[in-house]
Amino acid sequence: MVNAFVIGSTVVGTLGILAWRVREGQAPVRLGKIIAPPLGMSTGFAMFFSERTQVPCPWTGVAFLFRAFILASPLILTSRLHQEPDGRIWMKRSPIFFFMLLALVTIRFGLRNYLEQYITFWQTGSLAFILAFGMILQWRLRMLRDFKKLSAESADNPALPQST
Repeated sequence: MVNAFVIGSTVVGTLGILAWRVREGQAPVRLGKIIAPPLGMSTGFAMFFSERTQVPCPWTGVAFLFRAFILASPLILTSRLHQEPDGRIWMKRSPIFFFMLLALVTIRFGLRNYLEQYITFWQTGSLAFILAFGMILQWRLRMLRDFKKLSAESADNPALPQST
């Protein structure tokens, strides 16, 4: 049974991510803004030092690849960087990001009771982390590639200010 603390912390976390994404779209994209989320999230891998969060390697691989290539695809396909005439690079927010985030939270809660028949609460959390990290990493790598391409185009055009 899911307790009130787990539900409450998930709701607060989800609302925090939604607020952050809205705020993030109100400023030009910078290199640091692209690489910070996966770098920050990577500290979460420290949880695997605890035996209770460890899962078999094949599970980890499947979770990472599933999220990276299947669930990140809608974000990659609907998020676009564009350059303004002043040379600044902006991200056009994915219209499906909010729905996807809410769907993932719903799916996680829906599968939690089923999965916990076979794996522990801690392992469920670690697999969810791997799924999230795989999606963010794949999405941000694509953004990095697009950012570098736009920055190079800006560097080739002396009429545009250089973006950093």
